[in-house]
Amino acid sequence: MPAPLVLTHEDDGLVAAFVGDHHAAGMGPWRSTVQAARTFCGRVARAGGWVGMGLDAQIDATRRAVRFVSWLLVTGRLVGSSDLLARCDLRLGVAAARYRPSARAWFTEIAQRLDVKQADIDLQWATLAKVTAVTGVLAEQIGTHEFEHAQAALVTAFAARGLPASGRNLTAALYRLRLTLFHAGRINSPRRPSARPPVSVMGWAAVRPQIAGAARRYVEQIALSLRPATVHHIEHDLREFGTWVTHQHPEVTAPAELERHHIEAYKGWLAQRGTRDGQPLSRTTIKNKLINLHCFFGRINEWGYPEAPRRPLLFAGDLPIVDRPLPRFLDDGAAAKLLRAARADPDPLARLVVELLARTGMRKGELLALTVDAVVQIGSAYWLRIPVGKLHNDRYVPLHPHLKELLNDWINRRPEGLRSNLLFVDRGRSLTAFRVDQALRRVAAEAGIGHVTAHQLRHTLATQAINRGMSLDAIAALLGHKTLAMTMVYARIADKTVAEEYFAVSEKVESLYGQPRHLPAEDEGTEMRKLRAEMHRRMLGNGYCARPVEMDCHFESICESCQFFVTTLEFKPTLQRQRDDATAKGQVGRQKIFERLLARLDGQAS
Repeated sequence: MPAPLVLTHEDDGLVAAFVGDHHAAGMGPWRSTVQAARTFCGRVARAGGWVGMGLDAQIDATRRAVRFVSWLLVTGRLVGSSDLLARCDLRLGVAAARYRPSARAWFTEIAQRLDVKQADIDLQWATLAKVTAVTGVLAEQIGTHEFEHAQAALVTAFAARGLPASGRNLTAALYRLRLTLFHAGRINSPRRPSARPPVSVMGWAAVRPQIAGAARRYVEQIALSLRPATVHHIEHDLREFGTWVTHQHPEVTAPAELERHHIEAYKGWLAQRGTRDGQPLSRTTIKNKLINLHCFFGRINEWGYPEAPRRPLLFAGDLPIVDRPLPRFLDDGAAAKLLRAARADPDPLARLVVELLARTGMRKGELLALTVDAVVQIGSAYWLRIPVGKLHNDRYVPLHPHLKELLNDWINRRPEGLRSNLLFVDRGRSLTAFRVDQALRRVAAEAGIGHVTAHQLRHTLATQAINRGMSLDAIAALLGHKTLAMTMVYARIADKTVAEEYFAVSEKVESLYGQPRHLPAEDEGTEMRKLRAEMHRRMLGNGYCARPVEMDCHFESICESCQFFVTTLEFKPTLQRQRDDATAKGQVGRQKIFERLLARLDGQAS
């Protein structure tokens, strides 16, 4: 790497090197450009060096020799300040590509391997040239320390310009450049560490020390056994309560001084508090906050914390009763439209995401955590390993052949050399929940079925499975449920017994509604009343029997004709009435059946 520029006199050797690189780039020896370079060197020498010049003088000198200064900056011979770059439009990306073609080729190869679009490659390269300019380190030698130093300085300088979008575009470009350099092995982490302490540290500053100390000690303990997301929610709820107590009841300095009336006041505050969009807190949210507070009080008492309350403050009756609505799912028609729209979508990521969610029932977080070795072959079939997720367990689900083809296509497209084992890495970035939601929104809009969520597809698969006879045990294994109680909710959605009995009753009720109106009794003759009574006796569930009365009907005595039919003396009066009815109607065959049964009963009695 060339040494940083230190000019104490006019440097013809430096100008000669510039002219040589200029010729190598296929550009002519313009006298004005060479003269501007010599004038710049002389001006810097007279000022006692570049560092000795003020910012305004540096800007003026740069603007008078743009090509020469750009060459100095991108070749590492001059270190410029971020303020200089923010105020001078030097187009360093063009200069770096012109004077350092080998470095440009190296970076382009890495970015293309990550499937970065050409326009973004150009933008990232120009940003990398700025990093070189403010650090003096050549593009292919940039490391974590140099990059983070340049990132902080450049964003601060460009944001200070005060324009509406100042610093935003540069920040986005630096983020994407960081990902590219990370996969190239130049940077240790794909994300910039935060310069400020997290809210979980700074947020306790407004809380009484004894309350904050007990709560933070408790959080440190539960962090050893609970998931980070769960700990985050508990810490947030305790910090919120501590802040409320400090502001509303400054006389309370420790949890031991809390009384029941403080809890009741806090419950009232939660009931009136709104969300960011002005909506009241849901009952579920309030319940979870109170549960976290109750567990905190109970456990620090059990663990012998000196700050623990002297008696219980929260009880089961304090928890609001939450609604338990049935899961929302897509009917078969809407689900078919969604899959047809997904298969027609030009984005391979959207096609795969929708198919995976719809055919496996996995949660969105499980989808994002899939690894490249998730597809395994067991016997002759292929299975997908769903990673450890919400319920701390993993599972295998069978792969549909079409889904296996989509996964093979996606894995074959995967760039080589990625420093990530995640399955879903798009242009060097791990897939985000926002990208999944965005793909679902677009596909659902194309299908014309309204808003669809990832969890809605999980409910849809479970409902489709139970409607088609899949057992609850199998559905629980498919969805990763720990208990059948979690799966029984889908039985409530698709209870086939309820449906069958309902429609059976509905047919009978509808048959009543469909009968013709009866004439008033005084308008009916004897034969009409006889006919109406006969029709009532022979009315069927979906019509009427037109058989003449005197004709035998085997179905009227089908059970009595069966060899497995058994009767006893207690049914003798009924059998006699049935025999007499057959005799009166002239139904000889039916009459003989009941006479035979009566004779059998008489033989048993004797």
